[in-house]
Amino acid sequence: MKTYAVLGGGGSFGIHTALYLLEHANPKKVIGVGRNPLRPEPFSLNVDQHPKYHYYAYHLTYELDLLLEVLDREKPEVIINYAAQGEGAVSWKHSWRFFETNSMGLARLVEALMERPWLERFIQIGTSEMYGSVEHATKEDEPIKPTSPYAASKVAFDMYLMSVHRFLKFPMNIIRPSNAYCPGQLLHRVIPRAVVSGLSGKKLPLHGGGRAEKSYIHARDLGRAIHLVAENAPLGTVYNAGPPQPTSIRALVEKTADALEMKFEDLCEMTGDRLGQDSRYWLDSSAIKQAVGWEPQISLEEGLTEMVTWGRKYLGQLEKWPMDYVLRG
Repeated sequence: MKTYAVLGGGGSFGIHTALYLLEHANPKKVIGVGRNPLRPEPFSLNVDQHPKYHYYAYHLTYELDLLLEVLDREKPEVIINYAAQGEGAVSWKHSWRFFETNSMGLARLVEALMERPWLERFIQIGTSEMYGSVEHATKEDEPIKPTSPYAASKVAFDMYLMSVHRFLKFPMNIIRPSNAYCPGQLLHRVIPRAVVSGLSGKKLPLHGGGRAEKSYIHARDLGRAIHLVAENAPLGTVYNAGPPQPTSIRALVEKTADALEMKFEDLCEMTGDRLGQDSRYWLDSSAIKQAVGWEPQISLEEGLTEMVTWGRKYLGQLEKWPMDYVLRG
């Protein structure tokens, strides 16, 4: 029985990973660490009610000493890192903050972890955005072509991890997932925003008419990928994790409208494209399938139906929640 620590554990993906591990990994304990206290039930999904789960609110960049005290006390064999300054579309302004957390803050953490004998594996959750816009499914050795400061900051830490594994034997893996979604996701993301907009009679702004193509997986599928890598993957390996084919944002919103049982035209309105918008994210995930047997199991239609059920259950609270991204330290 192992103790798992999920950094960035207050976010929806960290919460779903914790829930997956609690259900499937037979853990001694799962620890969540985030910069804020857990959000209300529509976002936390009551993860803190599980007897083997404990949550700590510490900031990776500004409270590293306090975070290390927690980790030294709990001694997690596996650390999963989601902690990041996210949202590439807004990273053109105050871009130094993205490097402060995604590169510098995490490098300081890993340098400290090198001295901890209890750590068996550090799993970094990267991003498909580091490959930039692509014409074909990209493998892990594809040339790196970040097209935003956010993506560049994520690339920098991936390169750092590869070097400290190669020369200092730091026990790490990197998973680069496609765009994940799930109940509890904040409302500036397209799927939860579309669901709440549709249920509350508002219009979803569809940037660039939804021409851009991205690849979507449910956060439970990502949690399963993390568990399989933690249990079975050779140290030092990097894996993509995504569906076989990308989906245009327009098609995604059309499927969301279907799940909401409403017309596409009633759900959204066309707006201009975002700065630096990549035209297609598309991953070749054959390596993780060959290494640990992972491939996505939850179809987009099934996942969107689940999102609508979540939206209906908590609509009274979700309608009051902001739909715009707010940059913080």
